[in-house]
Amino acid sequence: MCVLGKDKLLELIETSKIVYPFDHNLLDGDGYILTVKDETTLHYLEHKNLISYEIVFTPPNLIAHLTAKSRYGRMGLSFLNAAKVHSGFIGRLALELVNLSNDRQPIPIKRGDPLMHMEYITRDGKASPYLGPYQFQYMSQEEVAIYKSLIENKYSDLFDSNVLERMTKDRIGGI
Repeated sequence: MCVLGKDKLLELIETSKIVYPFDHNLLDGDGYILTVKDETTLHYLEHKNLISYEIVFTPPNLIAHLTAKSRYGRMGLSFLNAAKVHSGFIGRLALELVNLSNDRQPIPIKRGDPLMHMEYITRDGKASPYLGPYQFQYMSQEEVAIYKSLIENKYSDLFDSNVLERMTKDRIGGI
């Protein structure tokens, strides 16, 4: 396993839309920095699920690893969800956060603020893409169509067309 560098990320962003929409300023050399879709404030001990602004696609030969920006950790923001994005996953990420600040102060998070590092890592072995209920979550019909076409053109051998159709219709938080 190895972390993909900036040149490989740029190639995959262009050919496979692994991050969409893409902002060149959010590349950090070893990965991409995700932002949140909606501005919010977390009060002490409050838990919220924030949705990433960007759609994430993890091609079947990769996984993605998430780490919080230290800026928020120093404020007391804790990330509760797993730090992995399954191979083959497509959708906006639900970032589960809780405010555990020692000084019990609210933590504001603005849309566009860098929140989470995402690194893509190669995987060994046969591809086993994500087929669960969160596939295509929080995506519009137009966005789903873009990625469905990409899957059908590049990865049709890994995604059964009937399963793909079901996932696009049964997605969570469709816009």
